[in-house]
Amino acid sequence: MAAIRIVTDSTSDLTKDIIEKHNITVVPLNIQIKGKTYLDRVDLEPRSFLELMKKSPELPKSSQPAPGIFKEIYDELGKNGDQVLSIHMTGGMSGTVESAQAAAELADADVTVIDSRYISHALTFQVLEAVELAEQGKSMDEIVKRLEKVRQNTKLYVVLDTLDNMVKGGRIGKGRAMVGSFLKIKPIASLDDGSYTPVAKARSYKQVVQFLMDDFLKRTSGKVVKGIGIAHAGAHQMGDPLYAQLKEAGHDNIKMDYTTPIISTHTGPGAIGFMFYTD
Repeated sequence: MAAIRIVTDSTSDLTKDIIEKHNITVVPLNIQIKGKTYLDRVDLEPRSFLELMKKSPELPKSSQPAPGIFKEIYDELGKNGDQVLSIHMTGGMSGTVESAQAAAELADADVTVIDSRYISHALTFQVLEAVELAEQGKSMDEIVKRLEKVRQNTKLYVVLDTLDNMVKGGRIGKGRAMVGSFLKIKPIASLDDGSYTPVAKARSYKQVVQFLMDDFLKRTSGKVVKGIGIAHAGAHQMGDPLYAQLKEAGHDNIKMDYTTPIISTHTGPGAIGFMFYTD
């Protein structure tokens, strides 16, 4: 009987043990910094990247894998008749899903490509649901339908500690960044359905944690929390107390780790992402 093989990209923030346990194929993105090109999480790890980024006068640049790389992977995974389900970071931040879709059209294998509309652990929620259902022998249509539900029930917040990378990337002007820095404003935004939407501003790390925790409790009241993720770019001042409060509230299934260089390039150092999904 043909199996369904799962593919994702390196922005999923999956741990090595999970990748190996479930035989997930992870395709790394590329990141260029100070004249050198690295493969995300292959020859450049999140912590060392943050140090490089702090010393770089220019914003690092990321790029998606070429369609040819995806095609080679798809054909190898599908050579015995297996189907391939390829789940990727939001197309609003990268051309990765477009590259995967282009490869799927050229591949000899039977490939289904999904834009998760999310990043980090929020992408992982869909990957792990797909893995579990595939291991249960569910069909591709059943898995795709379930992932749509997971996507609808996911919430992701991003909090920036500095606006420096937004300035370097041309997203905001230096004047606005200086005002934000002077007032110690921590912008809080949601990333739902691939769209970055500002929702609140905080003046301290404590206020950030309080907002995130209050919102989480309100949105999950009376529901089953299926997964919680905290991804950060060295943001222990927000991540650690948030993790502690979630534990005190009785939640044990919390994934917390440094996020990929691809994401921290957009957010800058000290940023945090908080995400969860429910049934």
